[in-house]
Amino acid sequence: MQPLHVVLLQSDSGTARSIVSALANSSTLVHQVQSVGELRSSIAKHRADVAILDMEAASIPDVQHLSREFPQACIVCTHRLADEDLWTAALNAGAADVCPPSDTQSILRVATRSGTFRKSAVA
Repeated sequence: MQPLHVVLLQSDSGTARSIVSALANSSTLVHQVQSVGELRSSIAKHRADVAILDMEAASIPDVQHLSREFPQACIVCTHRLADEDLWTAALNAGAADVCPPSDTQSILRVATRSGTFRKSAVA
């Protein structure tokens, strides 16, 4: 099985390290970026299967644009607060799920499940 290509935009460096560490144990190649512009470029460059996007570093319109521009990529959003309105808006904008950034197991589960599903659907 080919590794999943993941692009990560996370505003907190400690959280980013935790997510990268969790993903490193699951046959993924992680490309960490610092802005939505870099995220967009990296998704295209690496043909990313999954984009993990911190909602404190991006907006709902960013999620909508990414979802339209890269329909093959699974978008997993993270947000540190349980904000049902924001989470619902992110899902409606095209995110596969929204997880607390500290819940690396859920992020990993959504990323690998959705990324693998999308890879097999394209093949």
